[in-house]
Parts: sequence; C-alpha cells; structure tokens
Amino acid sequence: MGDHLGRESDEIDLLVRNAELRNELEPYYDDSISRVNIHRLPLAVENEYLACMLAWEMAPVLPIYRWFEPELRLPRPEVLRDEELRRILWDTINRLFEKKIVLEFTDHLSDRELYRLIYRDILPAREKKLDLRNNYLHWDCAFANGDPEVWLRYYATEEEREAWATMYRQPLPPRERPPYPRRLPQAPM
Repeated sequence: MGDHLGRESDEIDLLVRNAELRNELEPYYDDSISRVNIHRLPLAVENEYLACMLAWEMAPVLPIYRWFEPELRLPRPEVLRDEELRRILWDTINRLFEKKIVLEFTDHLSDRELYRLIYRDILPAREKKLDLRNNYLHWDCAFANGDPEVWLRYYATEEEREAWATMYRQPLPPRERPPYPRRLPQAPM
C-alpha cells in the first residue's frame, strides 16, 4: 500500500510540474508545444522536453566571447608567433569545449587558419547560451565560408558526395586527405 501511495505522489508531482512548465511556456506557445501529447510520452519525458523548450526560450543570445568570465578575448592572430598561437589555440579549444562548444571538421585548416576562424567568426557569433546537461553547440568549420567544396573534398563520404553530385548536377572536387589531422574534444554520443 505504501508503495502505491508513493507512486501516486510521484505522479501528482509530475502533473504539477507539467502544469507549471506549460504555464511558464504560455507566452511562447506555438505548434511545437501543442504537438506534445501526454498520451504518447511518459509524463517525466514530456516534462523534460518542456523544460528544455523553456530553457531555450529564456536563454540569452550573446556573442560567444561573453559566455566566459572574464570575457574570452584573444590576441590578434597576426601578432602571435607560431608557438604562442598553438598554445593559445589549444587553450581556447578546451575552453570552448568547457562551454559545450564543439568544433567539427577542422582538419583542413592549419593552426593559424583555425585560430583566425575562432577569432573572427566563432567568438563574435551571437548564439543562445543554453545551460543544459547534454546540449552542445556544434560549429561546422568546413562550411564556415558557405562553400560545400571543403566538406566534399575532405569530409563527405562517397555516398554523400554522389548524392550531392546527383542533386546539384555539378562536378565534384577531388577527394583528399585533410592535411592537419587533430584530435579535438567531442560531444558524448
């Protein structure tokens, strides 16, 4: 009997939390909330989903350099010697990962090119700063300039290359091995 009362109490707590979350999300209400159906998801899963939605709505949009305390300001790339740049680059990569920012497809870039990309494009980018356990911001460094050639040349599988060629009816660049292989921190699977 005691176990039954405990389950009922847990269920009531989940229902109360569900109502609180839906109430807090009311100003942001759209189709994505109405698509969550209590009859299809366990209440705990629905509450987790709603809590993530609320976190997204409430998250500030900030330049990435402002996600850090103190702000992450890097020296200009052209003033750094190679050894300094390499040390600062790896420190920055690790600091970005601590904020759950994962750099992907970097092996075609030299250390200086990657540093310049972080300095010029990533740190000033305005993104939602979400503090959720399994939420990672994935930064695609192959598509940074908006040209698919880098991805096609170095990273795309043969199937992806063939699908792209068929879809866009354009010639493929030759497939090459990326010249600067590195082992960067990655988000857990």
